[in-house]
Amino acid sequence: MPYVKIPRDLSNIRTKIALNLTMRQLICFGTAAAIGIPTYIFTRGAIGNNGAALLMIGLMLPFFFIAMYEKNGQPAEKILRNFIRARFIWPDKRVYRTDNFYEAIRKEGCVIEAKGKAETKACGGKPHDNKK
Repeated sequence: MPYVKIPRDLSNIRTKIALNLTMRQLICFGTAAAIGIPTYIFTRGAIGNNGAALLMIGLMLPFFFIAMYEKNGQPAEKILRNFIRARFIWPDKRVYRTDNFYEAIRKEGCVIEAKGKAETKACGGKPHDNKK
């Protein structure tokens, strides 16, 4: 008796619309056809059939790539956007900066103590000693 494998993880299943293609693939393929076919028709007289076919292929390939490529559940444009942001927009070295709460309390204590003793001397970078 034949059996059908049922996948356990149903999040990878995409809804197929027509011709076993998803909506995303249909839109990308339609856009590629809308750009590539007129390009071929209008340029084959000027640059010949081979040149027009190569130009059509070159114009349609990015749309096919966007329609079909997916890695780790992310489509091609998200991967490209993340690459551009990480490589060119954000700085290479991101410095970790934090506000030290205890340092702020210590400095505030020094200021209050200096006002109480009528001293103009600041505490500096070391913890304050009360053992005098």
